[in-house]
Amino acid sequence: MKTIRLTIEYDGTAYVGWQIQANGTAVQQVLEEALTKILGHAVRITSSGRTDAGVHARGMVAHFRTERELPMSAYREGLNCLLPADIAVRTAVEAADDFHARFDARGKWYRYSLLTAPVRSPLAARFSWYVPRPLDEERMRQGAEMLVGRHDFAAFRTSGCDALTTVREMRSVELVREGELLHIDVRGTAFLRNMVRIMAGTLVEIGWGKLSLDELAGLLRGEPGLRPGRTAPPQGLCLMEVRYE
Repeated sequence: MKTIRLTIEYDGTAYVGWQIQANGTAVQQVLEEALTKILGHAVRITSSGRTDAGVHARGMVAHFRTERELPMSAYREGLNCLLPADIAVRTAVEAADDFHARFDARGKWYRYSLLTAPVRSPLAARFSWYVPRPLDEERMRQGAEMLVGRHDFAAFRTSGCDALTTVREMRSVELVREGELLHIDVRGTAFLRNMVRIMAGTLVEIGWGKLSLDELAGLLRGEPGLRPGRTAPPQGLCLMEVRYE
């Protein structure tokens, strides 16, 4: 039995998310169907985590196990011949027998992209949140620094989050300017449901002056009566990388 590790890139616009669901087509479903054609048997892929509907990935990691003896090219070039244009396998390698894409992960890098141009961009609309109002980037950077470290992020999750604990450690939260795009790069050990999108929405409202840095500090302390910023729309979010030892 071999364990195969895949790194997958996809445009999540047309999908209900990574995980198979009853209400539409999922990225996992499309990959498993293509793998079944190559392997000649049904296969279940285990990923490093989930992405919601409309969210993208450049570095989703997943693994599966098979007894078939096929070259690694079958799992990259072969799969890419069967996959639609919005999903691609970037790398395929044989992993250790006990490798687990989810449980072995030690951290993730998410990027949330804001388009701050004076005119909306039809091309950028699939991969960013259009924010035409001026932003105070210095205040946003101060807010980003406050999110770094180990905090209780209970206020930064949506309903339906079934995490046993809401304490998470953010290794870095940085703003990166790239022309008219402003990226929010978040690196952490683990995340709650919609956590990065709420962090992005909170930083935007800080940049607009609708939320103060003192209120952000209160949210991280769990003070009652405070609400974070809006949940930023899904298309601006991309899973960039999953880190392993």
